[in-house]
This record gives sequence, structure tokens and C-alpha cells, in this order.
Amino acid sequence: MTGTGETIAGEDWYGRELDGVEYSGVVFDDVDFTELRTTGATFTECVFRKVRFNVSEHNDSAFVNCRFESCNFFDASFRRCKLTGSTFQGCEFSLLKVEGGNWSFVGLRRAELRGVSFEGVRLREADLSGARCQEARFDGCDLSAVTLTGADLTAASVVGSDLTGVDPDEVVLRGTVIDERQAVVLAEAFGMVVVPAR
Repeated sequence: MTGTGETIAGEDWYGRELDGVEYSGVVFDDVDFTELRTTGATFTECVFRKVRFNVSEHNDSAFVNCRFESCNFFDASFRRCKLTGSTFQGCEFSLLKVEGGNWSFVGLRRAELRGVSFEGVRLREADLSGARCQEARFDGCDLSAVTLTGADLTAASVVGSDLTGVDPDEVVLRGTVIDERQAVVLAEAFGMVVVPAR
């Protein structure tokens, strides 16, 4: 199944399985993707507006340079997916789970990401400015050069993640769980000089 430049509006795709499909420049408007599953699917420069991704599962799929507007990702899961360059505006992410994959250059500005889980995900140069990430997990992720200005990572976990380029002055890190290596990186970011213990 392929689609190019069309608009799909108000349809019920509940529980569908999309294997190897390709969509380019398609607008999905108020479509129900609840419990939908994609495997090896490719969505390029598509717009998802008020789409319900609730409890949907996405494996080895790509959503490249897509726009997600007012979508709901309740309990959705993405495994080894590519979302590079995609942006999210006014979306809900409760219980979102992301494992592996490439989310570099993603726009999650001011997103409500409390309690979400990202494990082993590449988020290089993603925009998380103003995002509310309390109690979220970003374990084993590539967070290098991520924009975190005004983000809140209170009680979040970033264990094993690359924090290169993260400015601790620009983000709330109260109670954030880090490992020893990251403690050194953050201390140096504060301008401290770390020496071996005697």
C-alpha cells in the first residue's frame, strides 16, 4: 500500500497491521490508529493531525520529517524506529515507550514527557527546550547537543546517556539519576576541575 499527497480524514484504522507500506506527503486528519501496528513502514513528510496512536506498536518503521499535531500517544511503543526531523506540537505522551532507533533533530519543544521511557535512543540535536520530563527515563541514549533550555528533568533517569554539550545551568536536574561518568561530565560543565581521588 502506498499513498502520495492525499488527505485521509476521519477514518477508523483500529487494529490495522501496516507492513512495508509507504506514504509520502499524506495528511492524516482525525484518524484512529488505536492498537494499529506498523512493521517496516515508511512515512515521509506526512502530517498527523489529531491522530490517536493509543496502544499502537511500531517496529522498524520510519516517520521522517513528519509533523504531529494534537496527537495522542497513550501507551504507544516505538522499537528501532527512525523519526529524524519530525516535530510534535500539542501532543500527549502518557506511558510512551521508545526502544532504540534514531530520533535525532526531533522537535519536542514544551512537550509533556512526564514518565515516558526512552532506552538506547539516538536523540542527537533534538529540541527538548521547555519540555517537562519529570520521572522520565532517558537511559543509554545519545543526548549530545540536545537543546534542554528550560527543560525539567526532576527525578528523571539519564544513566548511561551521552550528555556531551548539555549545559546544566539551563535545565532543572533536581533528583536526576546519573552515573559516575556523567557526574564528571556535569562537574566539568559547571567549570569544575575533576582530579583522581587520593
